[in-house]
Amino acid sequence: MSETMKRWEMDGLGRHSLELREVARPTPRAGEVLVQVGAASLNYRDKLMIETGMGLALAYPFTPASDLAGTVVATGAGATRFREGERVISTFSPGWIEGRPNGDARRPPYRTLGGTLPGVLAEYVAFPEDWFVRAPAGLDDAAASTLPCAGLTAWFALVETGRLHAGETVLIAGTGGVALFGVQIAHAHGAEVIVISGSADKLERAKALGARHGIDRSRTDWVEAVLALTGDRGVDHIIETVGGAHTGKSVQVAAVGGRISQIGVLEGFEITLPGGPLMLKHVTLQGISVGHRRALEDFVAAVERTGLQPVIDARYPLAALQDALDHLDRGAFGKIVVEMA
Repeated sequence: MSETMKRWEMDGLGRHSLELREVARPTPRAGEVLVQVGAASLNYRDKLMIETGMGLALAYPFTPASDLAGTVVATGAGATRFREGERVISTFSPGWIEGRPNGDARRPPYRTLGGTLPGVLAEYVAFPEDWFVRAPAGLDDAAASTLPCAGLTAWFALVETGRLHAGETVLIAGTGGVALFGVQIAHAHGAEVIVISGSADKLERAKALGARHGIDRSRTDWVEAVLALTGDRGVDHIIETVGGAHTGKSVQVAAVGGRISQIGVLEGFEITLPGGPLMLKHVTLQGISVGHRRALEDFVAAVERTGLQPVIDARYPLAALQDALDHLDRGAFGKIVVEMA
């Protein structure tokens, strides 16, 4: 192995601050593993971190991104969870093993890779061994790198907390990474999936992944369309990726006893909704911030069992990060991945 490596770093906020630098390859300390990164997938949150920092106290130089897949190439003293040569994926929230995350009412938990912790857009990372789980067999590094945030978010909302089962209905807005994982997970559980998008082409592609119905929000009132499709019953599970006033519309289409998983904030962090229907229909509104390590291990096992294949819109080389971010700005059908080789 070379003594140096390439890593994206920033000394301030904004895309203009991104630089691909040659730096010393890290050495794993006690309890750590050195991972040769094969691929890193991008999330909308990475764009926000690069552009705004999301109000977090960042340590500079800052390396963005949280989701990697790679191979363990060395271990530090006392590290025993993985052997050299094993493939691993990162955990979005290191230290959150199971149960409730750490934090309190004043300081919500948000200790994540590519945020308050180092990011993964580098050829090698040396992190504590507890920050990784085994990568699924059958997926290459690019596909496996999409699981830690987008994949686990959908799994945590629908399966870990939602207890999704066959015969229920699931409503999903959009066709990004979390959305398409939601389609595939819900379909695999025997649920009836409805997808909302402003693109007829993307709706047809979503149907090929398991969605039963597609609603073009640019051509019709999607609330009325959902109610018509369900005979006014409404939907059992809603993957709410938009936020803002859109969450209020999700309350309108929720079934009695329905569940809304608030995941995205594309229309803003301030959410508005009608209190009457929320209470009268006994709707559960739950915030989802990805998920814990044990759930990711369960998801990896489910991916292997079902043969789920993540949807990758495009792959970019490490040096083309700016192009990958441009693609993220335009919107993707599924995930955008940066490959190291």
